[in-house]
Amino acid sequence: MVRVVATGTFDIIHPGHITFLREAKKLGDELIVIVAREKNVRHKPKPIIPEEQRRRVVEGIKYVDKAILGDEEDMFKPIMELKPDIIALGYDQHFDEKWLEEELRKRGINAKVVRITAKEECEFCSSKKIIKRIAEVAKKRVEEFEREKAKVESLSWE
Repeated sequence: MVRVVATGTFDIIHPGHITFLREAKKLGDELIVIVAREKNVRHKPKPIIPEEQRRRVVEGIKYVDKAILGDEEDMFKPIMELKPDIIALGYDQHFDEKWLEEELRKRGINAKVVRITAKEECEFCSSKKIIKRIAEVAKKRVEEFEREKAKVESLSWE
């Protein structure tokens, strides 16, 4: 049985995440996903969604056999426990494959590191883009509400 491990923050699930996990699952028989702990997310803004909720959502995706939270102190600890055959990286994940393979070897893990290059092309295949769009729409709706409120308040009830 070939065990694949994928990692990520998975803050707001979007089609890009689904593509990544589908392609990762194709690499083996079992896909385990390590969901980043909030305190360990340093390469982008902190997640909006709590970590346990992110883990549960990821585990509910049909390609995922199991999802766990990463270790707060050592990112390699769950990998050492899981002993994967393959570690799948997303097309935009910040890890350098060679560095990661060297670090794994130092710890006695002979997993192959595979970069998933399949990329979902859609307008909102990014948590950042989704958040930006929500903020834009929310701002417009508040402005519309304020205009309507002003109209109602200006009516004379005499």
